[in-house]
Amino acid sequence: MKFKSLINNKIQEAFSKIDIAPELITVSDASKPEFGDFQYNGVMAVAKKIGANPRDIASLLAKNIDSDMLSKVEVAGPGFVNIHIDNNWLESQLTSIFKSTNFMIEKNQNPKTILVDYSGPNMAKEMHVGHLRSTIIGDSLANLFEFLGENVIRQNHIGDWGTQFGMLIAYLEEIQQNSNFDELKNLENFYKLAKKRFDEDVNFANKAREYVVKIQSGDKHCLELWQKFIDISLSHCEEVYDKLGINLTKDDVRAESFYNDLLPIIISKLDNSGLLKVSDGAKCIFLPNSEVPVIVQKSDGGYLYATTDLAAINYRNDVLKVDRICYVVDARQSEHFAGVFWTAKESKLCNHDVLLEHIAFGTMMDKSGKPFKTRDGGTVKLIDLLDEAIIRAKDTINDRANFADEEIERLAKTIGIGAVKYSDLSINRESNYIFDWDKMLSFDGNTSLYMQYAYARIQSILNKFNGEISGDVELQSDIEHKLAIMLLSFEDVLNRAANDATPHTITSYLYDLATIFMRFYEQSPILKEDIPANVKMSRLMLSSITARTIKKGLEILGIEVVDRL
Repeated sequence: MKFKSLINNKIQEAFSKIDIAPELITVSDASKPEFGDFQYNGVMAVAKKIGANPRDIASLLAKNIDSDMLSKVEVAGPGFVNIHIDNNWLESQLTSIFKSTNFMIEKNQNPKTILVDYSGPNMAKEMHVGHLRSTIIGDSLANLFEFLGENVIRQNHIGDWGTQFGMLIAYLEEIQQNSNFDELKNLENFYKLAKKRFDEDVNFANKAREYVVKIQSGDKHCLELWQKFIDISLSHCEEVYDKLGINLTKDDVRAESFYNDLLPIIISKLDNSGLLKVSDGAKCIFLPNSEVPVIVQKSDGGYLYATTDLAAINYRNDVLKVDRICYVVDARQSEHFAGVFWTAKESKLCNHDVLLEHIAFGTMMDKSGKPFKTRDGGTVKLIDLLDEAIIRAKDTINDRANFADEEIERLAKTIGIGAVKYSDLSINRESNYIFDWDKMLSFDGNTSLYMQYAYARIQSILNKFNGEISGDVELQSDIEHKLAIMLLSFEDVLNRAANDATPHTITSYLYDLATIFMRFYEQSPILKEDIPANVKMSRLMLSSITARTIKKGLEILGIEVVDRL
């Protein structure tokens, strides 16, 4: 249910009744209980524009906001309008949500086609921690868009083309002849060995250069070797995706090589648009207010990343008919994408109404504030990080209860992987963040483990009751009223997170929800024998809705719940 949208509509209706054109409506959660459930703070901007007293306008507005969902509307301060939601209305809505299967969330009746471009590993190396944020953020956004009813296309734009692949497939052919495939188990080492051969053996280096030309010209033997190398590399990625619980498959791969045949066509389209200029033999697009052009073809005829990105945008626009493209890529690529997006729109490679977004994110840092590295300064393999998360999670839960060995293994994976993902998603994606094992595996604070514990506690209550929950929600106290408001805000939170591409909007909400529920649990006995049956049922319903909301929120973020901790 679009809770705040209903309130916004009532405010807009009230503005029309007093013959004042409504300005942009801003409804924000009140910071203190006495402010009411919501506070409209846009009156002063309206009053300033028409030269009126803010309190006079606020009073007129308050008198004309009329709805059975509201119990009271009052003016406060210099011109704020405090809005109180009626308990009867809340009870009715929550009873309906309890009986529904989808939280009464409206699916988009005119779904957009949204493409999420994320993860993007290079096929020459194993996935490392630098791929973690793109993979986690991208997958959560794709899950979110799908839940809200959009048509989602997941795409993994892998790096599988370029001069280095001549060297790699030449070395692959060599070890294939020697039947030494063990070297491929470690892609990092495989790359180093191939590079060593390239640097030390002239004949090998010449062969590698010939293979580059042969790959680009479609030589069958070289392409077979190239494909074998790509398949082996992708299997490493799939191992990571499986352990991390990421919804990317081979079918979602649209590699650089996919667009190779389109690159000359893109150059021709750019030339026809009149934007293409030649500078020092290179073909460039000069941007307004920037001294750095977008280079699309080097003087030797070679293409660049920008050319491939423009080809991808053109393909996604013309063939996939997208409405929105989300590029989940490191913030350091902001200038690149700004230039590519401007070029795509101005050259008509992409329709002007297609939303092109760089979903930028910051760097993962260690406790010292430096980029996350191994002790010897090397790159941390992502699979190793995830394995360590599972080991540490096992240590965290080992002493809490008597779990069977098999259950310990399952719980450790769920908690460890969930901790890594939630820690990333719980901060503003544009910020750098400190990777801290102790913090992310804590039962306190805004962590995945705190959320999983809250869910498990509710499941314990429901299991202890062990009966059919029925009846109507009946709110008995202020804390139950607040919990009801929070539960009904779920759809608003999801829509805001989708519009802004901010998963941390969801984690903040879940933490607030779990915190309010814990206060409710402490203040409102549920299973005591002297609790009236109707009150007991109402509180069980509130508990059940809370558990379902936590589970769905975590599910959207790609995190599993546990039934006991």
